[in-house]
Amino acid sequence: MSTFEIQGDRIFSDGRPFRIFSGAMHYFRVHPELWRDRMEKMKAMGLNTLETYVAWNLHEPRPGEFDFSGIADIERFIEIAGGFGFKVIVRPGPYICSEWDFGGFPAWLAAIPGVKLRCVNQPYLDAVRRFFAELLPRVARYTAEKGGPVVAVQVENEYGSYGNDHEYLRILSDMLREFLPETLQLTSDGPSNLMLNGGSLPGVWATANFGSHTDTAFAKVHELYPGTPLMCCEFWNGWFDHWTEEHHTRPADDAAKALRQMLELGGHVNFYMAHGGTNFGFFNGANRPAAKNYQPTVTSYDDDAPINENGDITEKYLKFRSILAEFGAETGAVPPPVRKRAYGEVKLTGRAALMENLDRISRKEISAAPLCMEHFGQNFGFILYRTRLQGPVEKAILTIQEPRDRAQVFLDGKPVAVLYCNDEKHELAIEIPAQGLCLEILVENMGRTNYGPFLEDSLKGISCGVRLDNQFQFGWEIYPLPLENLDGLEYAEAAAPASEAPAFYQGEFTADELADTFLRVPGVKGVCWLNGFNLGRYWEVGPQGTLYIPAPLLKKGKNRLDILELHQLKAQTAELTDTPELAKK
Repeated sequence: MSTFEIQGDRIFSDGRPFRIFSGAMHYFRVHPELWRDRMEKMKAMGLNTLETYVAWNLHEPRPGEFDFSGIADIERFIEIAGGFGFKVIVRPGPYICSEWDFGGFPAWLAAIPGVKLRCVNQPYLDAVRRFFAELLPRVARYTAEKGGPVVAVQVENEYGSYGNDHEYLRILSDMLREFLPETLQLTSDGPSNLMLNGGSLPGVWATANFGSHTDTAFAKVHELYPGTPLMCCEFWNGWFDHWTEEHHTRPADDAAKALRQMLELGGHVNFYMAHGGTNFGFFNGANRPAAKNYQPTVTSYDDDAPINENGDITEKYLKFRSILAEFGAETGAVPPPVRKRAYGEVKLTGRAALMENLDRISRKEISAAPLCMEHFGQNFGFILYRTRLQGPVEKAILTIQEPRDRAQVFLDGKPVAVLYCNDEKHELAIEIPAQGLCLEILVENMGRTNYGPFLEDSLKGISCGVRLDNQFQFGWEIYPLPLENLDGLEYAEAAAPASEAPAFYQGEFTADELADTFLRVPGVKGVCWLNGFNLGRYWEVGPQGTLYIPAPLLKKGKNRLDILELHQLKAQTAELTDTPELAKK
């Protein structure tokens, strides 16, 4: 049995003063075989505590169906952390933000009748309780009072940036106390009156999130909560990237200066991130600060962290390690670089046109109107809508009302437009001959909003209908395309150059030794799989130019690469290089 508690403005572990030197690392962003490697590097940096969010949508992909295996095995993650001597802070949400799809909420939550998120709403709270009843007993096995590493748990997450329903926070706090009765609770919010007042609770330790101006941030916390420990629960030493924007970096000296000030003021710290990892698959989120300002996050979650996406240490790591040692942290030997390998070109010899394979990888649904993917129980991926436009019509404006998020439009199989949710208008002028036209609309869900006032506006697909002028078009065939399994695809020999059309490409390469590598695709936009594992999205607009492939995803001998290119490949070969490219030139 162990104790971890606050006494006045100090923290005590087993009766001795304890200073939190913590780092964020999310089990769901790192291959399980690499958890130990990343934790070893965090330990060598001088950290004594590990913090992780919990991704609800990973654990409950469908209502009442739970998964705590593989990359979702949070118990094993906590056990490994404990083996390194880390104390563990768990942040179970249920909302986590974290640039993760829907802020960690499962997609099906938005489709529950009458649901209202992040407040006292019974359908929402019923779903939260069901999840907590599965999750928290697993965490409870590893709490400090049972001799385990879990010393603290967070109530919600940055709630003051969203709402002010303190009864809702109290209900969550009570749920946590029901399952983790002795575990220290905390909240974390931006360092302002509005945010701290909105997100805090009496009797719960209030911490702040910031990246600079430490003196003013801590002064605000001290003003509102005098006599309590000062902690930066998220020290933003780097930042994440959105597609079409610049790659973010923060100079190591600048971040180190902020860290030193934080420690000189007696603060506790949690590096966000210590190691960021990767938004594998379709799990990236998006910011949406305004209705027409949708900002999807890239696949990489490198975050300019001290331990980079593929596990290498950085200049920032070395500076942080040196400063932490000055303030009493126990550091270790600097670990060697991660092994990387350039496997070279991968010839893409197979091609499977998407439109010709719909019945092999999807099921046709019939609907009067073009419904969103959540109506069909679909969480991620793409959705195709097909109908027949009657002619003749000399001239009409075809409008896709509220595409979520990127719609490719085809007439009789030919690509005619790409309409993006941020576009001012989602329309094009068309003419329809007497025999009519086949209209197909392929919509990509590019990630649900994870932060901001439009969090609840999260349904994906075509949300409001399709019109010719003011006439809504009815009578649709709909193909949900979550792309969870590609085994049904029928590949033919790839003929180069192929015309512009969404298609899967397949190639094989041989790995005689296993090492990290990075994939570069000569395409416009798409998704990649290695040996059936979804690596994530690529897009020529950048900033990210390569996709990270951790060594454990490779097999000795033959490996299979599948690529869905939504437009047209510029070459029939992909490249596996030993150098990541996060700032595309």
